[in-house]
Amino acid sequence: MNYQGSCHCGHIKFDVEGDLHSVKECNCSICSKRGALWWFVPLAQARFSTPESNLSTYQFGKKQIKHHFCSVCGCAPLGTGTFNGTAMAAINVRCLDNVDLSALKVKQVDGRSL
Repeated sequence: MNYQGSCHCGHIKFDVEGDLHSVKECNCSICSKRGALWWFVPLAQARFSTPESNLSTYQFGKKQIKHHFCSVCGCAPLGTGTFNGTAMAAINVRCLDNVDLSALKVKQVDGRSL
């Protein structure tokens, strides 16, 4: 299935393809403050419809994940990184259009301990 996503103001827009059945809720310092629900897909399944230069990026700790956000509205729709040699996108499903969050299985992740 194809999903459309964006930040609040639309300065960042993207499409992502895949089967969305479950998400991860991480308790690390940034994810818990954001309230993000993450869907991990290979980066090749995500395509930007706005210039990637619209992304602002924040990294912390081990700097393995690039947390992308909009410099206009502050919304953080996705992150990118590499897992087992594969470029991955972490999609904040709260930034996807027309997704019934209550229908998704939520897995708790202890990112605080990593």
